This record gives sequence, C-alpha cells and structure tokens, in this order.
Amino acid sequence: MAKEKLVKEITSMEEDFAKWYTDVCIKAELIDYASVKGCMIIRPYGYAIWENIQSEMDSRFKATGHENVYMPLFIPESLLQKEKDHVEGFAPEVAWVTHGGEEKLEERMCVRPTSETLFCDHFKNIVHSYRDLPKLYNQWCNVVRWEKTTRPFLRSREFLWQEGHTLHSTAEEAKAETIQMLNVYAEFAENVLAIPVVKGIKTEKERFAGAEATYTIEALMHDGKALQSGTSHYFGDGFAKAFDIQFTDKNNQMVNPFQTSWGTTTRLIGAVIMTHGDDNGLVLPPAVAPIQAVIVPIASHKEGVLEKSREVCEQLKKVCRVKLDESEQSPGWKFAEYEMKGVPLRVEIGPRDIENNVCVVVRRDNGEKTVVSLDELETKIPELLKAVHDGLYNKALERRNVMTYDAHSLDEMKEIADNKPGFIRAMWCGDRECEDKLKEITGVTSRCIPFEQEEIEATCVCCGKKAKHMLYWGKAY
Repeated sequence: MAKEKLVKEITSMEEDFAKWYTDVCIKAELIDYASVKGCMIIRPYGYAIWENIQSEMDSRFKATGHENVYMPLFIPESLLQKEKDHVEGFAPEVAWVTHGGEEKLEERMCVRPTSETLFCDHFKNIVHSYRDLPKLYNQWCNVVRWEKTTRPFLRSREFLWQEGHTLHSTAEEAKAETIQMLNVYAEFAENVLAIPVVKGIKTEKERFAGAEATYTIEALMHDGKALQSGTSHYFGDGFAKAFDIQFTDKNNQMVNPFQTSWGTTTRLIGAVIMTHGDDNGLVLPPAVAPIQAVIVPIASHKEGVLEKSREVCEQLKKVCRVKLDESEQSPGWKFAEYEMKGVPLRVEIGPRDIENNVCVVVRRDNGEKTVVSLDELETKIPELLKAVHDGLYNKALERRNVMTYDAHSLDEMKEIADNKPGFIRAMWCGDRECEDKLKEITGVTSRCIPFEQEEIEATCVCCGKKAKHMLYWGKAY
C-alpha cells in the first residue's frame, strides 16, 4: 500500500526532481533567497543541520591532531599569482575588490575562493626547522566563487566550508595525511550522514588546480546523478617552492616541505536532501537532525496529557535532541510539519496511551509504528534512532547498487548514459583524449578511479587499447 502523502505543496520527485529539491529547501525552512543574486540565506533549521555536521566533523579532525585557525577573507593579487596553475584554475570564478571606501586600491584584492596562498604565506613565516613540523591546520569559513548557475547548497556564490591545510617534512607523511583525511570523510559520510560513497583518485583532468593528486568521495543521489562530497589533495612541494617555504632538516640541510589540502562544504546538506528525501520532504539522518524526536500530544485538552508529555520530554532530553509541540495546531498538521522537516522519530501520547503507560513511536524513514512502554523510552529511543540511520544507509546502498551499471563498449555506455541514470563502471586506457571523447559522446564525466579495482574488460571502452583502470563515470551536480 502506498504511503499517504501528508505534504501536498511539495512537487513529486518523479515529476520534477529539480523542483522537488527547491520545494524541500524552501518548505522545510532550510533556506530563503537573498536579494544578493546567486547567494542564499541559511535559515535557523538549515544552519542547525550545518552546526551538527560541523560538530561531528570537527571532533574527528581534532582526534587526528588538527587545530583550527582563521585566515583573512582577502588575498592580494600578487600573492594569488605566485602559483600559476592554481590561479589559472580559479581565475574565472574570482571576485575582486578594487576600492576601499572611495579610494582605489593600489593592488586588487581577491575575495577568498580558497586559502592555499594565505596558508603558504603564513607557513613561510612560522616554519624554520623540522621540529616545527608537521603543521596540521583546519579552517571553518566562507568562500566566494562567482558561479554562473546556482542552486541552494549545491552551488552558490558564497558558501560555508572547512579547508584543511597541512605541512610535512616528507612526501610519505603528506601522502599518508591525504589518504587519512579522505578516510575521515568517507567514515563521516557513512556513519553520520548515512550516505554510501565510492573512494578513489581523480583523473588528471579533474584534479584540483596546483595539486599532484586529488582524492575524492563520490555519492549517488536519488535521481542517479553523482555528487562529489569531499576531496583531499596532495600538493607535493610545488606550493612550497612557489612560496619559498624552507626548513632545516635533521641533516642541517635547507629543504622544502610537502603539503596537503582537503575540504567539504554545505553541499553536504544538499547530499542529505537528495539521498534520503522523499515526496513528503526531508528525511534526516539522526546524527545531524536538529530535532531527533518530536512529541505530539493527542487530545491535549484532556486532563493529564500535556503534563505527561512534558514529563516524557524531560526524560528524553537525557538521550536525544527532543521537542514537545504544545501549539494549538491539530495533530494531523503537526504530523505533516515534522514529516516535512525530516524529524527521525515522532512520539505520540494520548489519554489511552497514558492509561496503558505507553506511547506510539513512528519512524520517519519507513512510517513503522512501535508501541513503547514509558518506562523503557530512554533505552528504546536510541535503539530506534540507530535503526533509522541503518535503514537510511541500507536503502541508499541498495539504490546505488541497482543504479550502477557496467559498460563493455562505447555503444553500451552511450545507451546506459541516455536511458539509465546512475554510475557507469567502465575501463579506460588513461588517455585524456578518450576521457574527453566519452564526455562528448555520452555526456558523462569521470567521477574517480576507485581504490577497489575490478577488470570488467581488458581494453578501454573508448579506443580499444589496453586498459589501465576501471573508472566510475556519471552525470554530476
């Protein structure tokens, strides 16, 4: 039996996925549009999700020895120009400040699109000896990139993110850091956001500007498009040489250090919406849900109902983020409202429940109802929250498995790309020419060369030459 649609004003995702996504962002009060073109206002409920993401991620960074710092918002043009590949990669998206008050600046200032150059300039001043290394820094901040086409959370001209920047005495240490942080992102995506991801390395074409290697976690959204959900970059000593960062090693020799950078953004909120959401709105993983359980009193005008609901609310504060809705709205309205906002659990308490010393707990992910003794709530609610997380993860993993296809020829790849949304696994010879041709013919881009390799064919899907790698390909946000 089809689940009843409680929320009428959200477009069906099957009818128009892009419209559904925008409807959810607006109706669930995650964002509002700003008078500044291409920018968004993140409303309290949306920002609370980001705060929970931040908190969970920040604790993982600190557990791996990283410290938070803050760099200036502005970058002098001369500083940005020091790393040629880097500046060329960002040039089309850079916003410039040319005046301070009414006076023209002697040198243009770039509004931070990313902070590699500022960190390098700082590292040059504070690193002198091998004893000063490693430097393990992270920054939570906003950045600006002048995007032509914008969409809430996924692509906006100003967005929030974290950017890690580390400096190491050896290449091996820096490479280990790059992989470690990619694994932190993958663990976070799966254990906090309930999103399965593919871990791998980007092709040279898709590599971050100025990096020697870019690693990524790729997630598959409900509509079959890929979303790059976190990247980790190994810079080698290229930036260190460009910015003249040197230190005295254990042999008393002056050498350049090795560098990494890694980042995730508010697009993770978009990933959560598009991976778990349904036609009734948001479905939030419990770990980042601002409200993990909402208590809805039934027949609240009857004696004892509100009092017992308040008692239960105090009880649940010990084990989860809970809200009691005492408003005069009808229970049906409240059901629809918290359904739309993606609250993982709904706790219903009415006169008959109180008589029997029970309540009814409803899961947002599948609508399953459980009658729970009020004496066991503190044990049962955490168990049900874990069940919601596992249910969301398994559902997303099953969908990804169903929407992942193997292509053995160019014709087959084109047929899949045209008719079956999802990931396409296919072999590649390693040549940029074939990568470009596949995009031109099929419309897909290389998502990553996964760490877990399989040989689907011995030859490249495009040119027929000996294949070097199996790649994940797909259309992406």
